Order: sequence, then C-alpha cells, then structure tokens
Amino acid sequence: QVQLVESGGGLVQAGGSLRLTCVASGRPLSNYAMGWFRQAPGKEREFVATVSSSGTTTGYADSVKGRFTISRDNAKNTVYLQMNSLEPDDTAVYYCAADRSSYGSAWTRQLGAYDHWGQGTQVTVSS
Repeated sequence: QVQLVESGGGLVQAGGSLRLTCVASGRPLSNYAMGWFRQAPGKEREFVATVSSSGTTTGYADSVKGRFTISRDNAKNTVYLQMNSLEPDDTAVYYCAADRSSYGSAWTRQLGAYDHWGQGTQVTVSS
C-alpha cells in the first residue's frame, strides 16, 4: 500500500505560479506511474498530467499543455507539478494519484486506472 500526501497549494493571482509536491510512503514510487487530477466545485474530477514510472514519458490535458510540467524524483519518492501562467479556471482541489498497472514508459489518463489517491490540496487563482 502506498500513501500519498500533497502540498504546495494556495491562493495566487492570475498569471502566477505554484509548485505542487506529492510525497509517497509505504512503497517505492518507482513502481508506479503517477498522475495529477483536479476537481472544481460542481464538476467531475479530471485528468491534468501524468508521468510514467520510468520518468521518460509524460502526458497532459490540452487545457494545461505548455503551462504545467510534471516531474518525478524516484530517489525522493516525490512527484511535482509546476504550474505557470495560472488562470482562474485552474481553481480546483488537486489530487496526486498512483497507477501500479502502467510500467516503464506507459501511462494513462484514465481516472479509474489509479489505485491510490492523496487527500488533495486546494489551488485558488484570483482574477
């Protein structure tokens, strides 16, 4: 079992930046593809970004491509989401998630494939 804890959320003005951090414990993070998802009030949880277990491939939602960057440090059991040029529509609770079924360079944006979830961190972008 892997436990995930997110941090780094907060209130930022439009155009600003935040870096989210997800620290894992219980199992080596290198066994998992990792993803970031978000959920805004009244909306379904949606895919944001993912990185393969090897760290060699990444995927992004169209809405964040070119603004957000996902990365991982398996030695530190940590995954990051660097968010630049933030917009009010980025306001949501952001969740880190681990997928044990995608190996090597594989990843998925399917929410149901992720086995373990953090508690979330709030990101609020003011206009």
